[in-house]
Amino acid sequence: MTEGEALSKLDEIRTFRISGHSFRGQHVNRNELVDAVAGKTDMKKSEAGKAVDAVFDAITDTLRAGGEVRLVGFGTFSVASRAASEGRNPRTGEKIKIAASKQPKFKPGKGLRDQLN
Repeated sequence: MTEGEALSKLDEIRTFRISGHSFRGQHVNRNELVDAVAGKTDMKKSEAGKAVDAVFDAITDTLRAGGEVRLVGFGTFSVASRAASEGRNPRTGEKIKIAASKQPKFKPGKGLRDQLN
């Protein structure tokens, strides 16, 4: 196998597909997600972008209001409260107070888990 063939094969390995769309690397960014939605639904990219943004906004607004979003077969988005705690500055060893916070959580549904395994 030549160096060129090896690099080509490596490119094939690094590229994965979602609904017929190829993506490089292991991460999908917003634009790639919009492209996939547009291709799967026959929407224009601008319309698909608005749809993707609307879904993210709806999830964010629901979580901000203290609710949870359950997408049967996909998963559940919720908010977890973290209590205030005490930590240490790794450089100085000095004790610091860590404020209470709310963290988003995602629990995958059975359908998603089954497709991954």
